[in-house]
Formats: sequence, C-alpha cells, structure tokens
Amino acid sequence: MSRRNLLKTALGAGVAGSLALAGTVSAADAESSSKIPPEDFRATGKNIKQSVMAWCFDPMPMETFVPACAKMGLVGVEGIDPKYFPLMKEHGLKVSLCSGHGFKQGPLNPEYHTMCREKLIEAIDRAVEWDCQNVITFTGMRKKGISDEQAKKNCVDFWKSMIDYAEEKNVTLVLEHLNSRDDSHPMKGHPGYFGDDVDLCIDLIKQVDSPNMKLLFDFYHVQVMNGDVIRRFRQSLPYIGHLHTAGNPGRCELDENQEMNYAAIIKAVSESDYDGYVVQEYIPTWDDKLGSLRHGVALCDV
Repeated sequence: MSRRNLLKTALGAGVAGSLALAGTVSAADAESSSKIPPEDFRATGKNIKQSVMAWCFDPMPMETFVPACAKMGLVGVEGIDPKYFPLMKEHGLKVSLCSGHGFKQGPLNPEYHTMCREKLIEAIDRAVEWDCQNVITFTGMRKKGISDEQAKKNCVDFWKSMIDYAEEKNVTLVLEHLNSRDDSHPMKGHPGYFGDDVDLCIDLIKQVDSPNMKLLFDFYHVQVMNGDVIRRFRQSLPYIGHLHTAGNPGRCELDENQEMNYAAIIKAVSESDYDGYVVQEYIPTWDDKLGSLRHGVALCDV
C-alpha cells in the first residue's frame, strides 16, 4: 500500500471512529441502512409466496410485528402464539405452519410417542380451523441405547400411525432437517439432533409413503450440513412441502456478509414447480429489524 493510500485509510478510519463515538452511526449501521427498502415497500408476490418465522423477531410486540408484515406484502406468519391468529386474520395473513411437538423430544424415542401424538393431533385440528396446510414434526434428539436403525424404525412407525389422521384432515406433516454442527447458539444449531442429514430425512419420508408426509427444506440447515443447496433443492423437490431461509454462517440476514447466493437460490425456486411458502427464518442482526425483514422480502420477491 502506498503512503498516500495508507494515510487515506487511516483518516477514513479516524472519521468513522469519531462518528461512532459521537453516537451518530456505525459503519455496520450505515452499511445495513443503505440496503433497506423504504417503509412503503410492498412485495408483489408474483412468483414467491412469502411468510416469516415470528420467534426470530422476539421481543418485538406482535401487535407491531403482524401489521408490519402485512404492510410489506407477506402473506403468512408462523412460529407465533395461536392467540395472535385472529390478529393475523384481521390483517389478511395466513398461518403458514402450525407447531406440534418440539425438536428435542421426538418419535425417535418411544417414550415420547404419546406426547407427540397428542401434540400433532392438536396441531392438525388447529391447522384445519385456520386453513393451514402444514404441521411441523421432528425426529428428536439421539438417545443413548437407541441405534440409528432403531431410531429410523421408531420414527417411521410413529408417523405411519399418524398419517391416516393427517390424510383425513388434508393436512401435511413436514419433517424438518436441522443442523447438528453449530453449537454457538441454541437456535443456530442443534447438536445431537438425529435428522441432521437431508438424505436421511427424505429416506424416512419415502418409507412413510404418503403424499401428506413431506420435507421442510431449510436452506440454512442444508448448507451447514450438506451444501450444494440448489442441486439438493431440485433433487429433493418431489418431497418438499415447505421452505425456510437464513444466511450462513450465523443464521443472519440474506446479504453479502454470508456465503449463500440467495438471488440464485430464489431464482431456482421460482423456476421450479414448488408452490408453497418461502419463509424468512433468520435472526436479525441489524438495528432496524423490520427494515432487515423488508430487505429479505425484497430479495426474495422475484
């Protein structure tokens, strides 16, 4: 680096540091602000039907969050307390996914079968009431003494016992693949989760052998565990019932500070036969969380 460039860099850093100390704007804030669509932005929804995972935006009040989602052109919300379903309906938003049992205690362990069955029946009934197509399910965490083969059998046997009810109610169970590699945060990765290989999850779905049992393909988790996400999306398409997005590493915004090319990913989705929801499920890092969401929604609005 030349002496002149070195001086320019040092001066620039000094100005940025002075602004930060003065409480004006940080470099990171300035960078994110330049990417945020205006408050009147509204997605067209022409090719991509978008939703958002509400838990990612805690502790924002849902009375603020729900109207903002509708204003920016989202058509659904999930991961939200059912007590807010009427508020969503008031703003024209669908319930894009109903929650059943959690990811820790799943059908891998027969001890949880009764609980999982009760939770899924309740979730399926709620899905029918609110015109929701999908109910989420998980394998659960590995259990000492339960081999992989037995774990697979336990899961498949359980879902086969549930699938008649799902078919009767015209609701789809979507199995989510989760990464087990990231141990930095309890919702960025799930060490010990059994269904951490997308091909394994598809194999389990095939064994259940029902059009009402599909895969929740989360681009973030697939990238962490498997990579090659566009090819995997296309290969898995016959079994996919729901899509989640987030940047990697960090489960952050879908911007250039993470490794996934979401412009190409969403283009592949829009060109496919997939007609379900694309759900923003990243954890915001920008100060303007709703602006951050508008950014993600705009990027996926193709």
